[in-house]
Amino acid sequence: MTHTSDADGTDQAPHNGRTHPKIVNERALLALGRGSQERLADAVTNFAGSMAFVYLHAVWFAGWILANQGAFGHGMIFDPFPYGLLTMAVSLEAIFLSTFVMISQNRDANRQNVRADLDYETNVRSEVWAAHIGRQLGVDPAAVESRVQEILRRKDAPSP
Repeated sequence: MTHTSDADGTDQAPHNGRTHPKIVNERALLALGRGSQERLADAVTNFAGSMAFVYLHAVWFAGWILANQGAFGHGMIFDPFPYGLLTMAVSLEAIFLSTFVMISQNRDANRQNVRADLDYETNVRSEVWAAHIGRQLGVDPAAVESRVQEILRRKDAPSP
């Protein structure tokens, strides 16, 4: 059996003189449209969801509060209690972080849609191939469908 090669170098095994349809990798497909802004949003979101982010903020808040309570001398106080500057900085950070998270969630939703489309295409291909193979083997499609419906009606785990 000879193999052909797609434009991207992917080997495709021929079937009856034709090549099999190209299998699309969802991650590779989505990576094509991913620009620097999306990579930045992912990096920020990944860091914000890490323990390093938590530790950094714990040190930052502790240092800020200690400095503004006079622990390092009264000359170091720049944001006295109730820490209005800290509150503003944290609020701005929350706004930007929530935006980065929403960007990542939107892209994840798009990825799920691509995956669902690819799964649907795979299921259709499988069903068509199974029907053709079954017909060639003389399998009664009505009997198979009846068995499928029986399994789907049951509440317990399906069994063939």
